Amino acid sequence: MDAGILADFREATCPACGHYVAIAFFDGGQQPLATIAWPASMDEARTLPRLPLDFVRCTECGHVYNMAFDYAQVPYTDKPNLMFNDGVLWSEHIVRRSRDILSRLPKAPVVVDVGYGDGGFLAALRQQRPEGRFIGFDPHGADGRVSGLDLRKEYFDAARHLAEIRPDVIVSRHVLEHLVNPLGFLQRIAAAASALGVTPLAYFEVPCIDNAVAARRTVDFYYEHSSQFTTTSFVRMLTRCQAQIIEIGQSYGNEVIFGIVRLGGAPFPTAFIKEASAFREESAAALGLISQQLGELYGSGKRTAVWGGTGKSAAFMCRYGVDAGRFPIVVDSDAGKAGTFVPGTGQDIRPSLWLKDHPVEVIIIPPQWRAADILGEIERYGITYETILIEHGGRLIDFVHDEHPYRAAV
Repeated sequence: MDAGILADFREATCPACGHYVAIAFFDGGQQPLATIAWPASMDEARTLPRLPLDFVRCTECGHVYNMAFDYAQVPYTDKPNLMFNDGVLWSEHIVRRSRDILSRLPKAPVVVDVGYGDGGFLAALRQQRPEGRFIGFDPHGADGRVSGLDLRKEYFDAARHLAEIRPDVIVSRHVLEHLVNPLGFLQRIAAAASALGVTPLAYFEVPCIDNAVAARRTVDFYYEHSSQFTTTSFVRMLTRCQAQIIEIGQSYGNEVIFGIVRLGGAPFPTAFIKEASAFREESAAALGLISQQLGELYGSGKRTAVWGGTGKSAAFMCRYGVDAGRFPIVVDSDAGKAGTFVPGTGQDIRPSLWLKDHPVEVIIIPPQWRAADILGEIERYGITYETILIEHGGRLIDFVHDEHPYRAAV
């Protein structure tokens, strides 16, 4: 490989697999919106805002995406993106896909369509299984009541709506290519399904650019389609959702790729969830308790110093309200910080040796992992104290006499 190609490498997170290295793929210059601008006059058409087409390709999965894409520039609320194709071949594709999906479902299925658009596909499913329940989600979907369809003009909230509806299948067609983070969208659905203990089928369909890449076809690359899937990147995205892949197929002359998967079957990382919940709850409780302990310490009249003026020490002081009025003494082992001030609380930071001539009774050491080294420094300098406090287990404890994991390693 020519070393000069390294200049075309880009640092960007792939929307399909999460890989961070991409390479320049297609510079389309500045182009107006191609599908939802709908200009009402020649002048308006000619003066539409131009937006950058800077497509790169993931070096891991081959996904192609527009690095310069800004979702705020796509006004779906004003002009929804309703796909129109009444061709015979497209109609046959719709019939085949709908029949395939329904063949895997019970007689009266519960179907959710995320991004229902004009509602046509959902209506086609219902026509074949009128006993079922058919719910569509699309904040920019077509208006109008369709018999037997529950069309909701809102975003699909995976956790809330999966718990409410418990669908047999989730359908999402020609939506992922418009999203900034399609992988995240699918992972949220998969995680919610696992957490709820439900295992719905899912059908995802997107345009496929395998032919476009092979034929050097550039018309596929326009602003609204920020993500462009290859077969490899589509499959890689599904595997990153811990989905059980049942079928991957192509249709409509291989211009469309679809996947049928089972969600929610992978073991859910409940340990991480429980640990996060415990940390959140216990840290909230610690805020009240440690703030109370600091108030009692101030009320005792004991001279107190905080050791460390930046980083973890500054974070400790800001969180627990260690203000300059009650706790004005702050020292730091780094003499270079002397004369600067604690971010957020404003104490003048002094060198640690200042305590030699200005002794205190209590020293608080917020960076627990450094406490053993700091205690050694205190002893070398001959600094006197009564108590050294550290934060542990949601409260302030005595570093010397209480149990904790921060003692000096031997």
